[in-house]
Amino acid sequence: MTKPLRTFVIGLGQMGMSHALAYHRNPGFEIVGLANRSTVTLPTDLEQYPIVESFEAGLALKPEVVSINSYTDSHADYAIAAMEAGAHVFVEKPLAPTLNEAQRVVETARRTGRKLVIGYILRHHPSYMAFIARAREVGAPFVMRMNLNQQSSGRAWEIHKRLMQTTSPIVDCGVHYVDVMMQITDARPVQVRGMGVRLSSEIAADQINYGHLQVLFADGSVGWYEAGWGPMISETAFSVKDVIGPKGSVSIVLGEGIASAAVDAHTSTGRIRLHSSATDPDGQLSRPDEILSTANEPGHQDLCNREQAFLLDAVQNDRDLTSHMDGAIRSLTVVLAAEQSMRENRAIDL
Repeated sequence: MTKPLRTFVIGLGQMGMSHALAYHRNPGFEIVGLANRSTVTLPTDLEQYPIVESFEAGLALKPEVVSINSYTDSHADYAIAAMEAGAHVFVEKPLAPTLNEAQRVVETARRTGRKLVIGYILRHHPSYMAFIARAREVGAPFVMRMNLNQQSSGRAWEIHKRLMQTTSPIVDCGVHYVDVMMQITDARPVQVRGMGVRLSSEIAADQINYGHLQVLFADGSVGWYEAGWGPMISETAFSVKDVIGPKGSVSIVLGEGIASAAVDAHTSTGRIRLHSSATDPDGQLSRPDEILSTANEPGHQDLCNREQAFLLDAVQNDRDLTSHMDGAIRSLTVVLAAEQSMRENRAIDL
């Protein structure tokens, strides 16, 4: 029987805690240490594992897997150090705060032969896989409209304010939805425009807590993504996932009563609506919309479990992760270009 992989987890926020629980529940992993920059209350399942004081102390335990769930500005240094020490790496998105740092991480994975898995949780979501497959059927050029706004207050707003010290809203979750766009259209992104607004005096003058980007693709497709955080953000249409093409449209339609700040709301789909543009001889729509139920889709924790099962499989079966890593670089390139566009008030050619 294969021995479980010795695993060290750094960062025990919302995502890090979920990933730690995924390792705990998967017999293919053995947690040898947990670390967080501040004191954290562990759920009962994790109380048995030792807390270490730093990343360096965790690396000294000689883990075979290092799971990096800290703030974005530490991702590249931690990932490179872990792979240089011989460990495989799981790192939450975004991969790094700059494209150069992200490319250094990927180059280190290739040189060392270590597996690098980036936390693109929607790639493991059966409903999003179905959404992407159906969206491709409406044909190019595509119009892709997506957002994820969060009306955060109290502790959630405090978390967002800390996060914005290293990562803006359109980068943090934008990499997910730009990645979805790029799976729908195989065309190359050619131009990006980003716009943002500072809507709170509680954040630094050079930070924005609302932003959106527009991206143009070589096949004529266009994409739009919007993200905002804070107590002022509207709950109206906070989660739009909508693709239009010559043959019709495909939309994710959330159920009623879902709050934008709820963790499961970020991956929940409710149902998928399929609309055909086919018309009869009188020019009237000839097909009723079709509704695909996604009622039995996995929740947030199960999706984290699937991500770590993917990592385990990649290690045990020596899977080629080139496409996975390249996809992370492509989506990060677009959202960072959108941030540059905001700063320089101009469209950025890619």
